[in-house]
Order: sequence, then structure tokens, then C-alpha cells
Amino acid sequence: TVFGGDILPIEATLYKGKGELKLTGSLGDVMQESCHIALSYVKANMKEFFLNEKIFSENDIHIHVPEGAVNKDGPSAGVAITLAIISCLTGRKLSADIALTGEVTLRGRALAIGGLREKALAALRSGIKTIIVPKDNKKNVEELPIEIIDNLKITIYFFSVKWYNFWA
Repeated sequence: TVFGGDILPIEATLYKGKGELKLTGSLGDVMQESCHIALSYVKANMKEFFLNEKIFSENDIHIHVPEGAVNKDGPSAGVAITLAIISCLTGRKLSADIALTGEVTLRGRALAIGGLREKALAALRSGIKTIIVPKDNKKNVEELPIEIIDNLKITIYFFSVKWYNFWA
């Protein structure tokens, strides 16, 4: 909306299983694809994250986006989903006061998103201190209203998700 959207928390958990991916939270097709892309990226780069391949074959991963009665779709949560999976598998906690956005590719690149102003307003209203956006949104960052720029630390990341320190 013109007043901003809402932040979208993403939860991931790991439990004994057969290597399946379970998705819940009224996710649309594009968001489900983002979950599969994120998992494929993590699997393809497991050594970068110090993961043993058995973790994928002996466990299931469950990704949930709360408020299941609300339909959710779009690619902008791809980077957040990827980091939720990495956090779940490594036990490394993500900082609670950051929000991030970006469509993720199979190679871990973060693609530009739409609606940065609305997403930044939502983050600000939710008490987020830092938002992290893809490099291709730099022009959008420069066009943000002064009240957003003055109250949020805005970090533009230039590399793939594996090169940025998102951890607490």
C-alpha cells in the first residue's frame, strides 16, 4: 500500500527425514519456486557453508511463512529464504534487527526487487534498524524519502549471498 506493506518473517527448521522440503504458509507458485531455488543453491554450495551432504539426505527441511490465512507470492523473499535455510543448517543465527530483500538465482545472485519504498516503510514501522537490498536497487535507494534514509541504515550488497555477513 502507499503506507507501506508488512515485514514477512520466514522460519526454517530441520528434522530427521528423507531429504524432503516442506512448505507452509499459503505460498504461491513463485514463492514456492524461490524456496526450491534457495535450497538448490545451498546444496550446490554446501562446502562454502561447511555442510556435510548427509544433512540433506538424512533430514527434512520445513520452511514456514507465518499468517497462513494470508496468501503470499513473489520472488522478493528469495535471499531471505536462502539465509533462513543456511541458518537452519549451520545453527548460525541471523541478526534480528535486519530485513533483506532480493530475488535469488541458482548461482546465489540477488536480483532487483520492486516496491522498495513500501518495503522500507514496513521495515521502519516494524522496528528494523537495517535493510539490505540488491545492488540493482541502488537508484531506488537514492529516491527514498528522507524520513526513511534518516531512520534506517540501508546497505546495498554487491555480491552473491555467500559473500555478505548477515550473521548475528
